[in-house]
Amino acid sequence: MDDASADPSQRRNVTQRRTVDISSPFERLYYYKKHGLPPPTVEPESTYTTDVLPPCVYRHRDRVINIANKFTHLSSNKVKHVIPAIKWTPEGRRLVVGTYSGEFSLWNGSSFNFESIMQAHDTAVTTMEYSHAGDWMISGDTDGTIKIWQPNFNMVKELDNAHTECIRDIAFSHNDSKFVTCSDDNILKIWNFSNGQQERVLSGHHWDVKSCDWHPQMGLIVSASKDNLVKLWDPRSGQCISTLLKFKHTVLKTKFQPTQGNMLAAISKDKSCRVFDIRHSSKELMVARDEVDYMTLLWHPINQSIFTVANYDGSIKNFDLLQNTEGPTHIIPYAHDKCITSLSYNPVGHILASASKDRTIRFWTRARPYDPNAFDDPTYNNKKVNAWFFGINNGINAVREKTENGIAAPSNGLDGVGPAPMAATSSGFSLPGIESSSKVSSLPGLSI
Repeated sequence: MDDASADPSQRRNVTQRRTVDISSPFERLYYYKKHGLPPPTVEPESTYTTDVLPPCVYRHRDRVINIANKFTHLSSNKVKHVIPAIKWTPEGRRLVVGTYSGEFSLWNGSSFNFESIMQAHDTAVTTMEYSHAGDWMISGDTDGTIKIWQPNFNMVKELDNAHTECIRDIAFSHNDSKFVTCSDDNILKIWNFSNGQQERVLSGHHWDVKSCDWHPQMGLIVSASKDNLVKLWDPRSGQCISTLLKFKHTVLKTKFQPTQGNMLAAISKDKSCRVFDIRHSSKELMVARDEVDYMTLLWHPINQSIFTVANYDGSIKNFDLLQNTEGPTHIIPYAHDKCITSLSYNPVGHILASASKDRTIRFWTRARPYDPNAFDDPTYNNKKVNAWFFGINNGINAVREKTENGIAAPSNGLDGVGPAPMAATSSGFSLPGIESSSKVSSLPGLSI
């Protein structure tokens, strides 16, 4: 019996799946490792979808596979608020969303459905950070209040008037014994996590401190401020040990590379994004300039050379330092309708969540091999064709054939969703501070 004569209630509309890895295939990776088998090569053809393994397999080669460039889902609360901060839970099963109304809302990390909502702060939640062990979460708001939460969102401690102005960023030390906060009151504070007591005040900035981060392996803190300065601090003495004078406007975000910490990335309102090698007197490795302001920055949790920045115009740009030090390797020009406020990678590295002033959260995953919509998607090219609205909302027209309004995925890449992956050692091109190969290290001191 054909579909035409079938009962309409039983007939299904056949469409392609939108994404390849809502849950990354770790079982298959375990099978390969157990039997000593090499990971299969991914060819630019849709039947190789089952051969795509978790992001940790592509840490050194074929890094382009790990770029989250496929729009998967849009989520928004019934009562819509601007979303200043989002953060994946440490096990990657849920996304915590902090809103301008002071609420936490939880979204499922695989189905992207709404799960729960609670009133967490009296004012807007501006930042959230989980400890490295995943046992605690700290959040800050515009009143200068800090709250400490257990993973089940039971609040165990509240630090009233921790700062006199809005808290902008929070970062844990590498052993979770301390954490640092920065605020619009021009100072950073180091706190003892076990008793909640203030230990140090880092003063030296002349204006609002917009961002702070703690080195993943050493006692080193970085901060970025509205006074155009990036400062490095010794948390033991509370003294500033170095100042970077490269920027000409407010520095909005600065982050250490999270696995080795050899590199430091920073973005500024002078429309520049810079990467520094902190082991070589903060030598500048990359400068990328844009026509619009960068708003936030995030390193990939698996690949040392990949980081993502979001722009004021709603675009998302992915950089790979081993492929291009002049500009981004992949751009999503119309990722959001308005300014993007926050980015968060799933700890596994296969899903990127972005939040914006358009009051929505959007999820991006790795595309299937030779996915015709990896680059030719209304979300990218802004051509409102073929039921664009329903495509955004997972309708029947979500996946479509190649059209004249975009470009199908090229066939020269191993995964079919981007340019051919460039082996870092094949052409002799490498950067200090990045593991360029699983066997060859460009500088001493880089562990494999």
